[in-house]
Amino acid sequence: MTLDLPSPNQPLKIGTRGSPLALAQAHETRDRLVAAFRLDPAALEIVVIKTTGDMVLDRPLKEIGGKGLFTKEIEDALLDGRIDIAVHSMKDMPVAQPEGLLLETYLPREDVRDAFVAPGGGQLEGLAAGTRVGTSSLRRRAQLLSKRPDLEVVEFRGNVQTRLRKLEEGVAACTFLAMAGLNRLGMAEIVTAPIAPDEMLPAVAQGAIGIERRAEDMRAAALLEALHDGPTGVRLAAERAFLAALDGSCETPIAGLAEQDGGTLRLRGEILRPDGSESHAEAWTAPAEDAADLGRRLAGELLSRAGPGFFDWRAA
Repeated sequence: MTLDLPSPNQPLKIGTRGSPLALAQAHETRDRLVAAFRLDPAALEIVVIKTTGDMVLDRPLKEIGGKGLFTKEIEDALLDGRIDIAVHSMKDMPVAQPEGLLLETYLPREDVRDAFVAPGGGQLEGLAAGTRVGTSSLRRRAQLLSKRPDLEVVEFRGNVQTRLRKLEEGVAACTFLAMAGLNRLGMAEIVTAPIAPDEMLPAVAQGAIGIERRAEDMRAAALLEALHDGPTGVRLAAERAFLAALDGSCETPIAGLAEQDGGTLRLRGEILRPDGSESHAEAWTAPAEDAADLGRRLAGELLSRAGPGFFDWRAA
């Protein structure tokens, strides 16, 4: 069967959020499709969709609905045909897909590490007691407070540029960003120091871009098959199964990272209380073909260690 390629007259519409980073990811997707099928760039149209998570910046995500706030409007546009595919930062994606949509294409994963950004210089471990650190991530907040309960953590929502402006305005002395996003924006020079996963385990799926499509759209399926990175898919299968088994959301500090060495997958996971007062971490290995099962089993182990009531604060 001949693949019906998009054309300038009938372009494939790529849905994305409107932040500079989201647009960079959409352009990377477009460029990879152009290269894979020798397309005219005009055959691929980038459509910006504003999400609730982008519009409401004065409250923590957990107060307004969690991760789905960055995806709902885009997925609605995908379901009703206004766009053909949607490009997402995978760490923002809920583990459950809306009926009729599939998320099975991942671009090669970028740097998974967090970045410590301090315009005034210095190192994370050298921060004076009481230093204000800005972050909107419950995971980063909990991990930081578990090591440095003497620091003050302030809410710091917004895109990369917004957070950097808040640093300039003195809202906080330093913050954390994802190395992957800064690399994709060509802004790695602002990083004071990358943070090794051994020091701060990253968010599940950090550094990965996912591309979503309608389940019945076989043309999109054929186009996206050329972009899919198998090793990234294996790693995310373990991490997202781990997250799903823990019922992860923006209300739950959870970290996870899978790394593949040949046919073996190593998954590290961590769960924490938001104030950093208690955490549980472990690393297990399994054959790569058992990625999802590894994620579920590691989640069960950490829940067993934490004991009943570990996540009860979520209902408070």
